[in-house]
Amino acid sequence: MPALERIARALFGGSCYLCRGRAQGLLCAACDADLPCVGAARCPRCALASPGGALCGRCLVAPPAYDATVAALEYRFPADVLVQQLKFAGELALAPWAGELLARAVERSAASRVDCVLPVPLARPRLAARGYNQAMEIARAAARTLGLPLRPELCERVRTAAAQAELPLAARAANVRGAFACPRLVAGLEIAVVDDVMTSGATLGEIARTLKAAGAARVVNWVFARTPPPAEAP
Repeated sequence: MPALERIARALFGGSCYLCRGRAQGLLCAACDADLPCVGAARCPRCALASPGGALCGRCLVAPPAYDATVAALEYRFPADVLVQQLKFAGELALAPWAGELLARAVERSAASRVDCVLPVPLARPRLAARGYNQAMEIARAAARTLGLPLRPELCERVRTAAAQAELPLAARAANVRGAFACPRLVAGLEIAVVDDVMTSGATLGEIARTLKAAGAARVVNWVFARTPPPAEAP
């Protein structure tokens, strides 16, 4: 039995997390088939839809600080429900499943060769209130599956800001500017930064900028779900 199925059966007792029908893993076959998997025709840098999988116009005109992005799912039903349950409802049992699903997407990509895995750091007040960092939990499972070191100490959040989800897309880059620092040596490292959802890319872009300013050779994003542009969002 694959590790993903063993984890899900132990935690959810053979019931589908979404519809509560019988399931060997976290989801039954029908709900698993409904997962909005990311297609191949994606910009390799930002993971938004792009004809032929070429570098998109956005990244050509304004190249982000990160070098590549891998996403397991699109952020729409039922992926959005699963993320919200993990992030806001304390359903930490979803993290091993999400991390392994992300690891599988990484293995199929050209962005799998890295030295270490870094979860997006959470501000201390938010971490204290929530009790956990969902990015850390996903990153832990992904790193374990891929046999890579987890290095959360490489980057820390040094400034608390408003939650990105509460702001319009145009304001998000300014909101996180200067919010991160690298207290450890990262010179020459190729680093994968893990997050649950990528929307504007502002947070991941600021982390990549901070890491590269400290000497990182390459920074890639590994995200569980990618939000489509507003015009494409359902």
